[in-house]
Amino acid sequence: MPHARLTLDPDFVVGPVPHRLFGSFVEHMGRCVYTGIFEPDHPTADGDGLRGDVLELTKQVGPTVVRYPGGNFVSGYDWEDGVGPRDQRPRRLDRAWRTIETNQFGLDEFATWAERVGTEVMMAVNLGTRGMQEACDLLEYANHPSGTRLSDLRRSHGRQDPYGITLWCLGNEMDGPWQTGHKTAHEYARLAAETARAMRTVDPSVELVACGSSGRGMSTFGEWERVVLEETYDDVDYISAHAYYEESDTGDQTFADFLASAKDMDAFVEEVVATADAVRARGRHKKHIGISFDEWNVWYQTRWNASDRARSLTAWDVAPRVIEDEYSVTDAVVVGTLLNSLLRHGDRVAVGAQAQLVNVIGLLRSEEGGPAWKQTIAHPFEQVRHRATGDILDVRTRGDRISTARFDDVDLVDAAATWDPAARASSSAGEGVLSLFLANRDEHEAATVEVPLRAFGDLRVAEALVLAAGPGQDRYTTNTAEAPDAVGMRPLEGVEVADGTARLTLPPLSWAVVQLAAAGA
Repeated sequence: MPHARLTLDPDFVVGPVPHRLFGSFVEHMGRCVYTGIFEPDHPTADGDGLRGDVLELTKQVGPTVVRYPGGNFVSGYDWEDGVGPRDQRPRRLDRAWRTIETNQFGLDEFATWAERVGTEVMMAVNLGTRGMQEACDLLEYANHPSGTRLSDLRRSHGRQDPYGITLWCLGNEMDGPWQTGHKTAHEYARLAAETARAMRTVDPSVELVACGSSGRGMSTFGEWERVVLEETYDDVDYISAHAYYEESDTGDQTFADFLASAKDMDAFVEEVVATADAVRARGRHKKHIGISFDEWNVWYQTRWNASDRARSLTAWDVAPRVIEDEYSVTDAVVVGTLLNSLLRHGDRVAVGAQAQLVNVIGLLRSEEGGPAWKQTIAHPFEQVRHRATGDILDVRTRGDRISTARFDDVDLVDAAATWDPAARASSSAGEGVLSLFLANRDEHEAATVEVPLRAFGDLRVAEALVLAAGPGQDRYTTNTAEAPDAVGMRPLEGVEVADGTARLTLPPLSWAVVQLAAAGA
């Protein structure tokens, strides 16, 4: 039976858990907005047209920040089209996804939705077809109190107080040839630096994200980051990273490679950090640049290439069904390991956004006029979001390893952990909660795990949950409208603490969270 031994200590800390690490993404793409979060005729819709069922599920999953309005969409978007009386808003061609954008939903509606969810807005500006002036105008509309044309325009639309949006993306994936307004690294770097400096004259409190590479496999990866940061280092706070993973039957990505996707994410983060720190050293800068990993997920792009791309060449539809991947047990385990990777790098990854929230490669799914439910991948996200608190621990894993076609020395048991010395698991518990986030990458065999706890004092098992295929299920099982709870978290039996060591067994192909709490007085 595969085995892993985890070594961790409350004195060996990566850093505090970043609040913004557990974000999501809403783009005007497919049915993410329309019939996703906004459907005025839905039975659960409120007076603003926001779907109440999706809003409640979003609250449960709990994204701490949500990026908006794109994505590729933002690079051709005129934000002014989406504010003001709805009956006066224009319909436009969205060239990014070849659809009709009705503009019935825009910044004012999204900010209202975000307030009701209780999440922070991460706003992107159009640096594709527009630029510095548009970015400053949007910032003035959103954040200036009153007394100017644009701030008073916002007030006339019914929002008296500023939105106070702090976090802003300077464009989207400008390294990608598919992007409207695609630029070279030098062209983008100059525009981003000028826009950043101008935006700070409007609102000095803003935090700004420069576009990094839209994938580690881009031919410009590394050099793009170097050029952009050498021009913008003192003007931005973060640089972005995007990554999507899939299991492919073409031979390019085997099943074992897919299960090891977090190894690629680990390398992506570490290489961007190395580039950023090299620019810091050469320029003798004082601050460290953080990473905003503001697009990541499992996405079956090869399936999309075969079907939805063909449709998009001829159709100009409103909110069509595109890349509505149905996620399996396997996908949820991989997403769990990607969350573990982000958590392990929480000292430099300050912002995360799993793309997207609803329908389009979504954490959630909804049907027009019908139900909404959580996909399998929503469950590890929800667990890490709510249970990863306090400090991220430096976890060292010893045990069985595997090699795949792409990766060497992959831990069969993937692990991350947090320690919150001030938390209580219950009213009768003492202070101190250790949270372990674990995945077993072996498809067929269970894996045993032991965790020495001598540095933590007297801990007991507070809760243990696992996501894995249940009776009558296999690794392909998904959640559907008919069976929305087929896959989720269930109790992990047999976890025990004895002689200062926690011991447990992970089912084959599973992801689990185990919380150990200090014993009460």
